[in-house]
Amino acid sequence: MTNSPVVAADAVATPPAPCSDASAARALGARVARPTAARRDHDRRWSPHLFAELAAAEPGVLGALVPRGLGGAGLSAAATFDLLAGLGEGARDPGFALMVGVQAVLSTAPLRAFGTADQQARYLPGMVRGDRIGAVSLRQTQGAALAPTISARRAETPTGGWVLTGELDLVAGAPVAHHFLIVAEHDDGARTAFLVDGAAPGLLVVSTEPVAMPTCPWGRLVLGRVHVPDTAVLGAVGGAPTGTEPLLAALDWVFTSAPWLGVLRALTDDARTALRERRVFGRPLAHDQSARFTLADLAARVELTHGLLRRAARRFDTGGGPARQDAAAARLFTAAAARTVVDGAARLVGPDDPAGDHLVERAHRDARFFAETGGGAAVLRAVIASHHLDLG
Repeated sequence: MTNSPVVAADAVATPPAPCSDASAARALGARVARPTAARRDHDRRWSPHLFAELAAAEPGVLGALVPRGLGGAGLSAAATFDLLAGLGEGARDPGFALMVGVQAVLSTAPLRAFGTADQQARYLPGMVRGDRIGAVSLRQTQGAALAPTISARRAETPTGGWVLTGELDLVAGAPVAHHFLIVAEHDDGARTAFLVDGAAPGLLVVSTEPVAMPTCPWGRLVLGRVHVPDTAVLGAVGGAPTGTEPLLAALDWVFTSAPWLGVLRALTDDARTALRERRVFGRPLAHDQSARFTLADLAARVELTHGLLRRAARRFDTGGGPARQDAAAARLFTAAAARTVVDGAARLVGPDDPAGDHLVERAHRDARFFAETGGGAAVLRAVIASHHLDLG
Protein backbone atom coordinates (compact mmCIF):
# COMPACT_ATOMS: atom_id res chain seq x y z
CA MET A 1 0.00 0.00 0.00
CA THR A 2 1.25 3.45 -0.88
CA ASN A 3 2.34 5.79 1.88
CA SER A 4 1.33 8.85 -0.14
CA PRO A 5 -1.37 11.00 1.46
CA VAL A 6 -4.87 10.16 0.32
CA VAL A 7 -6.84 12.94 1.99
CA ALA A 8 -6.32 16.65 1.63
CA ALA A 9 -3.33 18.14 3.41
CA ASP A 10 -5.62 20.48 5.34
CA ALA A 11 -7.73 17.53 6.47
CA VAL A 12 -5.13 15.39 8.24
CA ALA A 13 -6.08 16.81 11.63
CA THR A 14 -9.81 16.84 10.91
CA PRO A 15 -11.67 14.51 13.28
CA PRO A 16 -14.18 12.02 11.90
CA ALA A 17 -17.47 13.59 10.87
CA PRO A 18 -20.03 13.78 13.67
CA CYS A 19 -23.25 11.84 13.37
CA SER A 20 -25.05 14.98 12.20
CA ASP A 21 -22.98 14.97 8.97
CA ALA A 22 -23.98 11.39 8.18
CA SER A 23 -27.55 12.31 9.09
CA ALA A 24 -27.41 15.29 6.74
CA ALA A 25 -26.14 13.06 3.92
CA ARG A 26 -28.95 10.60 4.65
CA ALA A 27 -31.51 13.42 4.50
CA LEU A 28 -29.93 14.73 1.29
CA GLY A 29 -30.15 11.32 -0.37
CA ALA A 30 -33.76 10.94 0.75
CA ARG A 31 -34.65 14.32 -0.71
CA VAL A 32 -32.67 14.24 -3.95
CA ALA A 33 -32.65 10.62 -5.12
CA ARG A 34 -35.12 8.46 -3.21
CA PRO A 35 -38.40 9.87 -4.61
CA THR A 36 -37.49 8.80 -8.17
CA ALA A 37 -35.16 5.86 -7.46
CA ALA A 38 -37.60 3.08 -8.37
CA ARG A 39 -38.77 4.83 -11.55
CA ARG A 40 -35.24 5.64 -12.73
CA ASP A 41 -34.22 2.06 -12.03
CA HIS A 42 -37.17 0.75 -14.06
CA ASP A 43 -36.35 3.12 -16.92
CA ARG A 44 -32.60 2.38 -16.62
CA ARG A 45 -32.02 6.12 -16.57
CA TRP A 46 -29.17 8.32 -15.36
CA SER A 47 -30.24 11.76 -14.15
CA PRO A 48 -27.67 14.55 -14.57
CA HIS A 49 -30.12 16.92 -12.87
CA LEU A 50 -29.99 14.94 -9.63
CA PHE A 51 -26.20 14.76 -9.78
CA ALA A 52 -25.99 18.53 -10.22
CA GLU A 53 -28.41 19.06 -7.35
CA LEU A 54 -26.30 16.81 -5.13
CA ALA A 55 -23.13 18.70 -6.08
CA ALA A 56 -24.69 22.03 -5.11
CA ALA A 57 -26.09 20.87 -1.77
CA GLU A 58 -24.58 20.59 1.69
CA PRO A 59 -22.86 18.48 2.88
CA GLY A 60 -20.44 18.62 -0.05
CA VAL A 61 -20.24 14.91 -0.79
CA LEU A 62 -18.54 15.23 -4.19
CA GLY A 63 -15.74 17.39 -2.78
CA ALA A 64 -15.36 15.64 0.56
CA LEU A 65 -11.71 14.63 -0.04
CA VAL A 66 -10.72 17.74 -2.00
CA PRO A 67 -8.78 20.42 -0.07
CA ARG A 68 -10.57 23.60 0.83
CA GLY A 69 -8.13 25.58 -1.27
CA LEU A 70 -9.46 23.81 -4.37
CA GLY A 71 -13.12 24.25 -3.45
CA GLY A 72 -13.66 21.04 -1.52
CA ALA A 73 -14.67 20.23 2.03
CA GLY A 74 -11.24 18.94 3.09
CA LEU A 75 -12.71 16.09 5.15
CA SER A 76 -10.99 13.02 6.47
CA ALA A 77 -11.42 9.66 4.78
CA ALA A 78 -13.46 8.42 7.75
CA ALA A 79 -15.81 11.40 7.45
CA THR A 80 -16.14 10.80 3.71
CA PHE A 81 -17.02 7.17 4.40
CA ASP A 82 -19.76 8.33 6.79
CA LEU A 83 -21.20 10.66 4.15
CA LEU A 84 -21.32 7.93 1.50
CA ALA A 85 -22.95 5.48 3.91
CA GLY A 86 -25.53 8.07 4.89
CA LEU A 87 -26.21 8.91 1.26
CA GLY A 88 -26.69 5.23 0.42
CA GLU A 89 -29.19 4.82 3.24
CA GLY A 90 -31.19 7.89 2.32
CA ALA A 91 -31.13 7.50 -1.47
CA ARG A 92 -31.94 3.77 -1.48
CA ASP A 93 -30.40 3.72 -4.95
CA PRO A 94 -27.19 1.62 -5.24
CA GLY A 95 -26.46 2.70 -8.82
CA PHE A 96 -26.69 6.44 -8.14
CA ALA A 97 -24.65 6.02 -4.95
CA LEU A 98 -21.97 4.07 -6.84
CA MET A 99 -21.61 6.90 -9.33
CA VAL A 100 -21.24 9.38 -6.47
CA GLY A 101 -18.53 7.20 -4.91
CA VAL A 102 -16.64 6.93 -8.20
CA GLN A 103 -16.66 10.72 -8.54
CA ALA A 104 -15.97 11.57 -4.91
CA VAL A 105 -13.34 8.90 -4.15
CA LEU A 106 -12.10 6.61 -6.96
CA SER A 107 -11.55 9.51 -9.39
CA THR A 108 -10.47 12.03 -6.77
CA ALA A 109 -8.18 10.28 -4.27
CA PRO A 110 -5.55 9.19 -6.85
CA LEU A 111 -5.33 12.81 -8.01
CA ARG A 112 -4.90 13.92 -4.41
CA ALA A 113 -2.21 11.31 -3.81
CA PHE A 114 -0.22 11.42 -7.05
CA GLY A 115 -1.34 14.39 -9.12
CA THR A 116 0.83 17.40 -9.82
CA ALA A 117 -0.28 20.83 -8.63
CA ASP A 118 -1.29 21.65 -12.21
CA GLN A 119 -3.33 18.44 -12.55
CA GLN A 120 -5.09 19.04 -9.26
CA ALA A 121 -5.92 22.63 -10.18
CA ARG A 122 -7.19 21.55 -13.59
CA TYR A 123 -9.43 18.68 -12.52
CA LEU A 124 -10.46 18.90 -8.88
CA PRO A 125 -12.43 22.19 -8.65
CA GLY A 126 -14.70 21.14 -11.52
CA MET A 127 -15.16 17.70 -9.98
CA VAL A 128 -16.30 19.33 -6.73
CA ARG A 129 -18.89 21.38 -8.64
CA GLY A 130 -20.03 18.34 -10.59
CA ASP A 131 -19.43 19.98 -13.97
CA ARG A 132 -16.34 17.80 -14.59
CA ILE A 133 -16.96 14.09 -14.16
CA GLY A 134 -14.26 11.48 -13.84
CA ALA A 135 -14.70 7.80 -14.67
CA VAL A 136 -12.88 4.57 -13.85
CA SER A 137 -13.26 1.02 -15.14
CA LEU A 138 -14.10 -1.38 -12.35
CA ARG A 139 -11.95 -3.86 -14.28
CA GLN A 140 -8.90 -1.74 -13.46
CA THR A 141 -9.38 -1.32 -9.75
CA GLN A 142 -7.71 -4.68 -9.00
CA GLY A 143 -4.50 -4.46 -11.02
CA ALA A 144 -3.35 -5.89 -14.31
CA ALA A 145 -4.24 -9.52 -13.61
CA LEU A 146 -7.98 -8.87 -13.90
CA ALA A 147 -8.03 -6.02 -16.39
CA PRO A 148 -7.98 -6.00 -20.19
CA THR A 149 -4.61 -4.76 -21.40
CA ILE A 150 -4.30 -1.16 -22.54
CA SER A 151 -0.96 -0.63 -24.24
CA ALA A 152 1.14 2.52 -23.94
CA ARG A 153 3.95 3.35 -26.36
CA ARG A 154 6.04 6.44 -26.74
CA ALA A 155 4.68 8.73 -29.44
CA GLU A 156 7.01 9.24 -32.36
CA THR A 157 6.28 12.95 -32.64
CA PRO A 158 8.30 16.09 -31.92
CA THR A 159 6.02 16.94 -29.02
CA GLY A 160 6.49 13.56 -27.33
CA GLY A 161 3.74 12.03 -25.28
CA TRP A 162 2.19 8.58 -25.40
CA VAL A 163 -0.09 6.53 -27.65
CA LEU A 164 -2.71 4.41 -25.87
CA THR A 165 -4.46 1.48 -27.56
CA GLY A 166 -7.01 -1.08 -26.38
CA GLU A 167 -10.49 -1.47 -24.90
CA LEU A 168 -11.99 -1.22 -21.42
CA ASP A 169 -15.47 -2.20 -20.30
CA LEU A 170 -17.42 -1.79 -17.06
CA VAL A 171 -16.51 1.90 -16.94
CA ALA A 172 -18.70 3.57 -14.33
CA GLY A 173 -19.68 7.03 -15.58
CA ALA A 174 -18.27 6.59 -19.08
CA PRO A 175 -21.13 8.11 -21.14
CA VAL A 176 -21.12 11.35 -19.12
CA ALA A 177 -17.43 11.59 -18.17
CA HIS A 178 -15.08 14.42 -19.09
CA HIS A 179 -11.94 12.44 -18.30
CA PHE A 180 -10.86 8.89 -17.46
CA LEU A 181 -8.30 7.35 -15.16
CA ILE A 182 -6.65 4.58 -17.20
CA VAL A 183 -3.75 2.28 -16.36
CA ALA A 184 -1.76 1.15 -19.40
CA GLU A 185 1.04 -1.36 -19.89
CA HIS A 186 4.36 -0.74 -21.66
CA ASP A 187 6.22 -3.21 -23.87
CA ASP A 188 8.51 -4.13 -20.96
CA GLY A 189 5.57 -4.95 -18.67
CA ALA A 190 5.72 -1.77 -16.62
CA ARG A 191 2.43 0.06 -16.04
CA THR A 192 1.58 3.76 -15.87
CA ALA A 193 -1.59 5.63 -14.88
CA PHE A 194 -2.90 8.29 -17.26
CA LEU A 195 -5.57 10.99 -17.11
CA VAL A 196 -7.26 10.89 -20.52
CA ASP A 197 -9.65 13.62 -21.63
CA GLY A 198 -12.96 12.41 -23.01
CA ALA A 199 -12.53 14.57 -26.11
CA ALA A 200 -9.16 13.06 -27.03
CA PRO A 201 -9.02 12.11 -30.73
CA GLY A 202 -9.29 8.36 -31.22
CA LEU A 203 -11.23 7.76 -28.01
CA LEU A 204 -14.65 6.19 -28.53
CA VAL A 205 -17.17 5.89 -25.69
CA VAL A 206 -19.91 3.30 -26.17
CA SER A 207 -22.87 3.30 -23.76
CA THR A 208 -23.73 -0.12 -22.35
CA GLU A 209 -26.50 -1.51 -20.17
CA PRO A 210 -25.29 -3.84 -17.42
CA VAL A 211 -27.63 -6.24 -15.73
CA ALA A 212 -27.45 -4.31 -12.45
CA MET A 213 -27.23 -0.80 -11.03
CA PRO A 214 -28.91 0.75 -14.07
CA THR A 215 -29.15 4.23 -12.51
CA CYS A 216 -25.36 4.50 -12.95
CA PRO A 217 -24.28 5.35 -16.52
CA TRP A 218 -22.07 2.53 -17.83
CA GLY A 219 -19.92 2.35 -20.90
CA ARG A 220 -17.05 0.80 -22.81
CA LEU A 221 -13.94 2.64 -23.99
CA VAL A 222 -12.27 1.97 -27.31
CA LEU A 223 -8.84 3.59 -27.57
CA GLY A 224 -7.72 3.66 -31.17
CA ARG A 225 -4.21 5.12 -30.96
CA VAL A 226 -5.15 7.89 -28.55
CA HIS A 227 -2.32 10.41 -28.20
CA VAL A 228 -1.89 11.93 -24.76
CA PRO A 229 0.78 14.42 -23.65
CA ASP A 230 3.40 13.73 -21.01
CA THR A 231 1.38 15.91 -18.63
CA ALA A 232 -1.34 13.21 -18.70
CA VAL A 233 0.84 10.83 -16.67
CA LEU A 234 -0.49 10.45 -13.11
CA GLY A 235 2.43 9.79 -10.78
CA ALA A 236 5.65 8.34 -12.13
CA VAL A 237 6.08 6.55 -15.44
CA GLY A 238 5.98 2.84 -14.60
CA GLY A 239 4.82 3.63 -11.06
CA ALA A 240 1.25 2.30 -11.21
CA PRO A 241 1.94 -1.12 -9.58
CA THR A 242 3.25 0.51 -6.41
CA GLY A 243 1.13 3.66 -6.51
CA THR A 244 -2.18 4.05 -8.29
CA GLU A 245 -3.11 0.37 -8.52
CA PRO A 246 -2.87 -0.62 -4.83
CA LEU A 247 -4.57 2.63 -3.88
CA LEU A 248 -7.44 1.99 -6.30
CA ALA A 249 -7.88 -1.54 -4.96
CA ALA A 250 -8.20 -0.38 -1.36
CA LEU A 251 -10.45 2.54 -2.31
CA ASP A 252 -12.73 0.23 -4.28
CA TRP A 253 -12.95 -2.38 -1.51
CA VAL A 254 -13.73 0.17 1.19
CA PHE A 255 -15.50 3.15 -0.35
CA THR A 256 -17.74 1.51 -2.95
CA SER A 257 -18.87 -0.65 -0.04
CA ALA A 258 -19.88 2.42 2.01
CA PRO A 259 -23.19 3.08 0.18
CA TRP A 260 -24.00 -0.62 0.55
CA LEU A 261 -23.70 -0.26 4.32
CA GLY A 262 -26.39 2.42 3.99
CA VAL A 263 -28.55 0.20 1.79
CA LEU A 264 -28.28 -2.63 4.33
CA ARG A 265 -29.36 -0.25 7.08
CA ALA A 266 -32.36 0.78 4.98
CA LEU A 267 -33.32 -2.84 4.35
CA THR A 268 -33.01 -3.67 8.05
CA ASP A 269 -35.24 -0.71 8.84
CA ASP A 270 -37.81 -1.99 6.31
CA ALA A 271 -37.66 -5.40 7.99
CA ARG A 272 -38.18 -3.80 11.40
CA THR A 273 -41.21 -1.92 10.10
CA ALA A 274 -42.62 -5.11 8.61
CA LEU A 275 -42.30 -6.93 11.93
CA ARG A 276 -44.23 -4.17 13.65
CA GLU A 277 -46.99 -3.79 11.06
CA ARG A 278 -47.33 -7.02 9.11
CA ARG A 279 -49.78 -9.74 10.11
CA VAL A 280 -49.49 -13.37 9.02
CA PHE A 281 -52.49 -15.69 9.50
CA GLY A 282 -54.07 -12.99 11.64
CA ARG A 283 -51.15 -12.68 14.06
CA PRO A 284 -48.57 -9.87 14.22
CA LEU A 285 -45.33 -11.00 12.61
CA ALA A 286 -43.47 -9.64 15.62
CA HIS A 287 -44.94 -12.52 17.67
CA ASP A 288 -43.06 -15.03 15.54
CA GLN A 289 -39.79 -15.95 17.25
CA SER A 290 -38.13 -16.99 14.01
CA ALA A 291 -38.91 -13.60 12.48
CA ARG A 292 -37.54 -11.81 15.53
CA PHE A 293 -34.34 -13.84 15.38
CA THR A 294 -33.97 -13.06 11.67
CA LEU A 295 -34.22 -9.34 12.42
CA ALA A 296 -31.60 -9.71 15.16
CA ASP A 297 -29.26 -11.45 12.71
CA LEU A 298 -29.71 -8.69 10.13
CA ALA A 299 -28.98 -5.97 12.66
CA ALA A 300 -25.87 -7.81 13.87
CA ARG A 301 -24.58 -8.24 10.29
CA VAL A 302 -25.03 -4.53 9.61
CA GLU A 303 -23.15 -3.47 12.73
CA LEU A 304 -20.29 -5.88 12.05
CA THR A 305 -20.08 -4.57 8.48
CA HIS A 306 -19.96 -1.02 9.78
CA GLY A 307 -17.13 -1.84 12.18
CA LEU A 308 -14.93 -3.56 9.59
CA LEU A 309 -15.42 -0.94 6.89
CA ARG A 310 -15.07 2.12 9.05
CA ARG A 311 -11.91 0.78 10.69
CA ALA A 312 -10.43 0.37 7.21
CA ALA A 313 -11.59 3.87 6.21
CA ARG A 314 -9.91 5.42 9.24
CA ARG A 315 -6.60 3.87 8.21
CA PHE A 316 -6.50 6.15 5.15
CA ASP A 317 -6.19 9.10 7.53
CA THR A 318 -2.86 7.84 8.93
CA GLY A 319 -0.98 8.73 5.74
CA GLY A 320 -1.41 5.58 3.70
CA GLY A 321 -4.31 3.19 3.90
CA PRO A 322 -5.48 -0.08 5.37
CA ALA A 323 -3.39 -3.19 4.99
CA ARG A 324 -4.40 -4.96 1.82
CA GLN A 325 -5.73 -7.97 3.71
CA ASP A 326 -7.84 -5.76 6.03
CA ALA A 327 -9.47 -3.97 3.11
CA ALA A 328 -10.08 -7.30 1.36
CA ALA A 329 -11.60 -8.82 4.50
CA ALA A 330 -13.92 -5.83 4.91
CA ARG A 331 -15.10 -6.12 1.31
CA LEU A 332 -15.54 -9.90 1.50
CA PHE A 333 -17.64 -9.59 4.65
CA THR A 334 -19.71 -6.75 3.17
CA ALA A 335 -20.50 -8.72 0.01
CA ALA A 336 -21.62 -11.73 2.08
CA ALA A 337 -23.61 -9.51 4.43
CA ALA A 338 -25.36 -7.90 1.48
CA ARG A 339 -26.66 -11.26 0.29
CA THR A 340 -27.68 -12.31 3.80
CA VAL A 341 -29.45 -9.06 4.66
CA VAL A 342 -31.26 -8.87 1.32
CA ASP A 343 -32.52 -12.44 1.64
CA GLY A 344 -33.56 -11.97 5.27
CA ALA A 345 -35.30 -8.67 4.57
CA ALA A 346 -37.17 -10.25 1.66
CA ARG A 347 -38.55 -12.95 3.97
CA LEU A 348 -39.71 -10.43 6.55
CA VAL A 349 -41.01 -7.71 4.25
CA GLY A 350 -42.94 -10.13 2.07
CA PRO A 351 -45.05 -8.97 -0.87
CA ASP A 352 -46.41 -5.85 0.85
CA ASP A 353 -43.28 -3.67 0.42
CA PRO A 354 -44.16 -1.10 3.10
CA ALA A 355 -41.70 1.46 1.69
CA GLY A 356 -43.30 1.21 -1.75
CA ASP A 357 -40.06 1.42 -3.73
CA HIS A 358 -39.20 -2.29 -4.22
CA LEU A 359 -35.76 -1.85 -2.65
CA VAL A 360 -35.56 -5.54 -1.74
CA GLU A 361 -36.00 -6.58 -5.38
CA ARG A 362 -33.53 -4.03 -6.69
CA ALA A 363 -30.97 -4.77 -3.99
CA HIS A 364 -31.23 -8.52 -4.62
CA ARG A 365 -30.19 -7.98 -8.24
CA ASP A 366 -27.53 -5.38 -7.44
CA ALA A 367 -26.00 -7.30 -4.52
CA ARG A 368 -25.00 -10.13 -6.83
CA PHE A 369 -23.31 -7.64 -9.14
CA PHE A 370 -21.59 -5.95 -6.18
CA ALA A 371 -20.26 -9.29 -4.94
CA GLU A 372 -18.64 -9.99 -8.32
CA THR A 373 -16.82 -6.65 -8.56
CA GLY A 374 -13.72 -5.78 -6.59
CA GLY A 375 -12.18 -9.00 -7.88
CA GLY A 376 -14.93 -11.18 -6.44
CA ALA A 377 -14.69 -13.65 -3.57
CA ALA A 378 -11.88 -15.66 -5.17
CA VAL A 379 -9.51 -12.69 -5.32
CA LEU A 380 -10.47 -11.40 -1.88
CA ARG A 381 -9.97 -14.79 -0.24
CA ALA A 382 -6.64 -15.23 -2.00
CA VAL A 383 -5.42 -11.90 -0.61
CA ILE A 384 -6.48 -12.80 2.91
CA ALA A 385 -5.05 -16.33 2.73
CA SER A 386 -1.71 -15.09 1.36
CA HIS A 387 -1.37 -12.77 4.34
CA HIS A 388 -2.04 -15.53 6.86
CA LEU A 389 0.38 -17.86 5.08
CA ASP A 390 3.03 -15.12 4.89
CA LEU A 391 3.13 -15.40 1.11
CA GLY A 392 3.28 -11.64 0.58
